[in-house]
Order: sequence, then C-alpha cells, then structure tokens
Amino acid sequence: MKNKLITSIAACAALLLGSCSTPKNITYFPDLTNGNIIQAERVLDIRVKPEDKLSIIVNTQDPALSALFNLVQVQNRLNSTTSSTASVGAAMSNDSKISFYTVNSFGEISFPVIGKIHVGGMTREQVAECITEQLISNDLVKDPIVTVEFANTGVSVIGEVASPGRYEFNKDQLTIIDAIAMAGDLTINGVRENILVLRDIGEGRQEAYRVNLLDAQDLASSPVFYLQQDDVIYVEPNDKKKRETTPNGNTPYTPSFWVSMGSFGVTIATLVITLSK
Repeated sequence: MKNKLITSIAACAALLLGSCSTPKNITYFPDLTNGNIIQAERVLDIRVKPEDKLSIIVNTQDPALSALFNLVQVQNRLNSTTSSTASVGAAMSNDSKISFYTVNSFGEISFPVIGKIHVGGMTREQVAECITEQLISNDLVKDPIVTVEFANTGVSVIGEVASPGRYEFNKDQLTIIDAIAMAGDLTINGVRENILVLRDIGEGRQEAYRVNLLDAQDLASSPVFYLQQDDVIYVEPNDKKKRETTPNGNTPYTPSFWVSMGSFGVTIATLVITLSK
C-alpha cells in the first residue's frame, strides 16, 4: 500500500513538473541560426484582377492634354462623391478628385480616347508601360509619364491575432509576415505551425494553403509567402483556447487542480492505511 502511495505522489510531482516546462511551439523560426539565408521560391508581385480599382495618372508637358486622360470627378454641394475616389494633391482643384478605373470581369479598363485596354494579370509597372506604349503608338502623347497605383488592395487577417480585420496596403510585394505584423501579431493562443491562407482563384473558387511559422524555409517556399489582394489568413486557436469554450475549460490542466487531486489522493490513501491496520 505504501508503494502505491509513493507511486501516486511521484506521478503528481511529474505532472506538476511537466506543467512548468517551456513550450516549444511559441517562438517563430526556431530553426534559424546566425548567418542562415532563407530563399523564397519566387517573388510574387501583386497583379491586376477583376474588380480591382486603379489610380492611373498621365502627366505631360501640356496640362490640358494631361487632363484629357485623367478622370476628374467634381464633388457635389455636399462635398461627397458618387463613387470611390482619391485625392491627387495640389495639381488639381480643391473641388476635384481623380476617379479610379475599375477592372471589369474580362480584365479590361475603359481608357479615355484609347478605349478598352486589357490589364488583367499585369503588375502595376506593366500596366504603366502598356498605357505609355498605347499613348505613343497612337500618336496621342510623345513623352507621357504614367503613374499607376492600386486603390483597393487588401488582405483579411482573422482568428487568433491581436487585431483581426481587413488591411489595405500599397506595396507591390507583401509577405504573410507583413500581414501578421499589421494585425498586431498572433496571440499566445494562436497555432503557429498550421496557419490557413485562402486565395481567390476566380469564378467563386478559393484555394487553401497551410503554412508553418516554425519552419522558415518551408514558409519561404510556400506559394502564399507573398500574398495577393483579397487573400484571407486564418490563425486557428490552440487546444487551450478551444477548451475555454467548455464548462470545465482548462481546470484539469492547471497545477492547482493536480495539487488538489494529489492532496485528495494522499488523504484517501492515508485513510485506507489507517483503516487497514
């Protein structure tokens, strides 16, 4: 009986010591050491997709000629507009805004004078080059400077992060680390080795990817290391967080619970030994 008592006490002590061990799935990139080089499989620029909004500004030596290609929308008396617009600065009147070009379902925009231009699948720089060539080849402008910016590029970060939400960005290349940082980092309860990324591949379909923040090279080799507009990042909760949704929660996993159980076991064992004498 004494041996059983000693065994029970030892088991409780082992459980208490185990609960004090340091978790190994919290620190990002534990496999990296000083001087390691991580190579992404490929650098992925943001590319134009249907329903994207583009800010396209043509500058020439003739302001009147430039105005011909820049969509100017005048505000109404309530100082509001009927579509999404963005200010372009002092070059325009205070009552004027530059209207965005919306990419249609065929990947096209309607550009003044030129007409339909297919920009789907292009990077921001490629769109600027395409419009520049069209203006010159049609003998419309000799020396245009075309500036293209994405106006509604964003990703959604949800789940176990400090600040879930949709985050707009203005970079040609955005990594998943950038997006997580914008959302305030993962909470302590976020699963770092199994993050889900959903990517829109058109026609109402999304492709799912899983990435591991504990393996730097595996992450860099993932197709979603560089994000695209409208990607969704989901950080799932760990088991501890999931248990909090149950009535008993994490009570059986706390040191105080096992101390109580150990004390109860010792009391029962002592009682049995006393009665057996």
